[in-house]
Amino acid sequence: MTIACVAFIGPQNNPMYLRSLEPASDDQYMKLHYVVHCSLDAVEEKVLLKRGPGDVQESYLGLLYPTEDYRVYGYLTNTHVKIIVLLDDEAPVKDDLVMRVMKRLHNLYVDTTSNPFHKFGMPISSPRFDAALESIVSVYPRPGGSVGGFKT
Repeated sequence: MTIACVAFIGPQNNPMYLRSLEPASDDQYMKLHYVVHCSLDAVEEKVLLKRGPGDVQESYLGLLYPTEDYRVYGYLTNTHVKIIVLLDDEAPVKDDLVMRVMKRLHNLYVDTTSNPFHKFGMPISSPRFDAALESIVSVYPRPGGSVGGFKT
């Protein structure tokens, strides 16, 4: 299981950051963009279904939906920024690993937007952000790799 794409979507459903973590042609990149865009409806459904009177919204939304090629996972911040991660649909997915990656991505987003020169809701274009995101994703186990001595 590998992470194929990471996207940060603003509160008005405006794309703030979309990155393919595998080499992608223009057609593949547009497909990723389309899958991320379609996931916004699933995010809205999950938020509406989980909300009850007096309920606190869980940030980690879990599996939004599977496609032929990807499994789409979502995370919603307190400021309604959506973090969407597309995983290659190869091996079984451990939910706690995905949740940890999402929390680390959320922390990265908070650190980046805490910069006084960053305007909230605007696209993120920072080499430092790219490098930090790459380090978070590179720690994520690859197929056939091991995590704590266990095969994934």
